[in-house]
Amino acid sequence: MRISAIDAFHLRAPLERPFGFSQFDYSQREAMLVRVSADAGLAGWGEAYGPAALTLAAVRDFFGPLLIGRDPRDTEALWALLYARSIDYGRKGALIAALSAIDIALWDIKAQAAGTPLYRLLGGAAAESIECYATGFYFGGGEPLEQRWEREARGYLEAGFRAMKMKVGQGIERDAELTAALRGVIGPDIKLAIDANHAYTPVEAVRLARKVEPYDIHWFEEPVSPLDPDAYLEVKRAVSVPLAGGECEYTRFGFEKWFRKRALDYAQPDICSCGGITEAMKIAALASLTSIHVTPHAWGSAVGQAAALHFYAARPRQPFTLTPERKLIECDRTENPFRTKIVDKPIRFESGRWFLPETPGLGVTPRPELFADYLAAG
Repeated sequence: MRISAIDAFHLRAPLERPFGFSQFDYSQREAMLVRVSADAGLAGWGEAYGPAALTLAAVRDFFGPLLIGRDPRDTEALWALLYARSIDYGRKGALIAALSAIDIALWDIKAQAAGTPLYRLLGGAAAESIECYATGFYFGGGEPLEQRWEREARGYLEAGFRAMKMKVGQGIERDAELTAALRGVIGPDIKLAIDANHAYTPVEAVRLARKVEPYDIHWFEEPVSPLDPDAYLEVKRAVSVPLAGGECEYTRFGFEKWFRKRALDYAQPDICSCGGITEAMKIAALASLTSIHVTPHAWGSAVGQAAALHFYAARPRQPFTLTPERKLIECDRTENPFRTKIVDKPIRFESGRWFLPETPGLGVTPRPELFADYLAAG
């Protein structure tokens, strides 16, 4: 089997309801999908997280030509080839995200060729489904957040979610007010995490964490800069709320210092940017040495969601104890047509859970004929 073509697609869709968080506002959603075709008649799909125009160029003009004629099942060797080719200027950022998209597509082909769902090829899963947490509660809109978030929360409860994640980063007092209000709506039995998107200094993050501790916070995500593990440690030593982060980190080489310092309680590599399936499994193996739980960041299309689900179903257990492990995976609930409108069948979601596909490969197949309304110019 040989790779015969690699195609990249930059998709863009305006949002009916723009939203924001502590750092940026969004008026549109983008995705960069990669299709790797093999001469055996198989095609695999992957996705890159981050600026779509940059990752598309990296796939089309830089990485793609290196792979034509090679066997797509040689995932480890091809990952090493692409990483070595870009190591002088691409150890983090858009090039690694582009590599991630290709790697996911290669694993999709590999699992299809083996006739098995990807998670089984990676090591299997004991359960048929994994519990999700709803990512939502963004800023923006003309009405008070408490009012809009109450409707949002009740919708998540009706959908079966037993865990949710809200945004913070509007100032310590306002964040504490919103956390208290949301806890009052969802009650004491629903897990609630907060996400600052690195909005605060360590001193500010400690103040906020102490204010929201009474509301039983499952984790405090990206409280401080993703550039500084010691800032996480400063917060971690001062509060009892567990800390999460890692969506802005890349490869096992980047995560190693976080794990060595035990700067995180929950590591959140994004499969579409950290290095793909190949590298995410190595990151998870490293985390298992330090009892740090790995739960992937998943904020992309159906392709990215599927990659995260397969990885999470198969990744090494964390922490390695004899007590049952309760897995909890991200389920983005913001407006995004690329989760449902461009694939043959989205991931099955019922009662707050994602069900693992039984079809070979990723289990979701984008349909390029549905891309027409979304293709970015050029």
